[in-house]
Amino acid sequence: MTSSRSRTAPPGPLADPAARRREQRSWYVYDWANSAFVTTVGTVLIGPYLTAVATASACPDLAEGDECTGTVALLGLFDVSPGSLVPFLISISTVVIALLLPFVGAVADRSSRKRVLMARFGWAGAAFATALFLVTGSDWALGATLLVLANACLAASLTVYDAILVDVATMDERDGVSSRGWALGYLGGFLLLLVNLGIVLGAETLGLSESTAVRISLAMAGLWWAGFTLVPYLGLRDRPATDVVGGPDRGVSGLVGGTFRQLADTFREARNYPQTLLFLLAYVLFNDGVQTVIAVSSIYGSLELGFATDQLIIAIVVVQAVAFGGALLFGRVARVLGAKRTILLSLVIWTVVVGTAYLLPAGEFGLFVGLAAGIGLVLGGTQALSRSLFSQLVPFGKQAEYFSLYQAAERGTSWFGTFTFGVVQMVTGSFRLSILAVVAFFVLGGLLLLRVDVRKGITDAGNELPAVL
Repeated sequence: MTSSRSRTAPPGPLADPAARRREQRSWYVYDWANSAFVTTVGTVLIGPYLTAVATASACPDLAEGDECTGTVALLGLFDVSPGSLVPFLISISTVVIALLLPFVGAVADRSSRKRVLMARFGWAGAAFATALFLVTGSDWALGATLLVLANACLAASLTVYDAILVDVATMDERDGVSSRGWALGYLGGFLLLLVNLGIVLGAETLGLSESTAVRISLAMAGLWWAGFTLVPYLGLRDRPATDVVGGPDRGVSGLVGGTFRQLADTFREARNYPQTLLFLLAYVLFNDGVQTVIAVSSIYGSLELGFATDQLIIAIVVVQAVAFGGALLFGRVARVLGAKRTILLSLVIWTVVVGTAYLLPAGEFGLFVGLAAGIGLVLGGTQALSRSLFSQLVPFGKQAEYFSLYQAAERGTSWFGTFTFGVVQMVTGSFRLSILAVVAFFVLGGLLLLRVDVRKGITDAGNELPAVL
C-alpha cells in the first residue's frame, strides 16, 4: 500500500507533467464511480419505481388501467399525489443540502486530507444507495429517506471532489480535465446501465419479477459507487490546508470553531468577487433547468409519453453514450471559443431540445430517442465547463467553500425547477406544461451569464488568466 508520506504534495498542481497526469486520471475515476448512481438511480429507475411504490400505498386496491386518486403524506404534513412525490421529495432534500454544504466546504478547506473526506462521504452515500434494494411493497417512506441521505452524501462528496480540481490541473488544463472527468462519468454510467438494461429486460428469463430486477439494479449502482471510490482515495495526494481563519486548529472544538469563523469570513469577503457571484446566480438558474430535466425525464417519459421502464433505460443509455462524446466535443470547442461562449451555445441547444419535448407525440419512441441524443450532446459540456469556469473565479485556499456554494446551486437550490414542475402538474394535470416551464430557467440563466465579465472575475480572485477566455 502507498505510504501516507508519498501521498503528500505541496499546494496546487504537481510540477511534473507525467505525475500530474497520473493524479488527474485518479481524479477522473470519481466521476466514473458516482455517475452510475446518478444515472441508474436518480435519472432512470427511482422516479418510476418510487412512484409505483407510493401508488401501492395510496391506492392499494387499484385495478389495472384505473387512475390513482389517493395521496401520500409527505413528512406527515402534506398530502401529495404519487406522481408528484419524487419532484417534491427532491425539492425538500435539496433545500436541506443547500443548508449543509457550506459547512462541508469550510471543513474541507481546513482539512489536509480532502481525498479521505471525499471518499468517506462517497462510501456513506453508496451504502444508502445499496440499501434501496430493501424498498418493496408500499414502503415508499423508506425509499424516500434513503434517497435523501444518498443524495446528501453525494453532494457533500462532490463539493470536496470539485475543489480538488484546482490541486490536480493548471489553469489552462481545467476545461479539458473537467470535460474528461464528465466524459468518463458518462461512460461509466453507460456501461452499468447496459448491465441494468439486460437485467430488467431479461427479468423473466432470469426468474425475477420486474420489481426485483429494478431493486437489484439500484443496489448495483451503490456497490459500483463504493468500489470505484477506492481509486481516487488511493491515487490522489494530500495537500496542506491553506489560508484558513485562525490557522490549522487541532481537535474537534478547534475544527468546529474554526469552521464557523471561516464561513463568516468567506461570506463577508464574497462581495469582493461580484463576477463570481453573478456567475453563480446564472448557474443557479440554468443548472436548475438541467437538474430538473435529469430528475423528471423518466417521469415525463413514463407518465406522459407512455413508455415502459425498459424503453426509458434504452433512452438514457443513448443519453449516456452521446454525452461521453459530447463532453469531449464541448471541451474541444472551449479551446477555441472559451468556456463562457461554449456554455452559452449549450444553453441555446438546451432551450430548443426542451421546447421540442413539449411537442413530442405520445408513444413515438424513435423521436424520444432522438431527443435523448440531443440532451446527451449538451449535458456533459454544460456541466463540465461550468465547473472549470467557476474554478477560475474562486480565490485560492477557499476552493471547497466556494464549491460548496456551487454544489448548493447544482443540487441544493435546484428545487425551484422540480417544485415548478410539480406545482404546474398538480394545477393543470399536464406534464407537458410542466416540462415547458423549464425552458425559462435556461433563458434567464443564459441572459445573466452574458453579463459575467470572466476576465475581471479571474483577476479579482487573484488567479492567472488562461490562454483562451
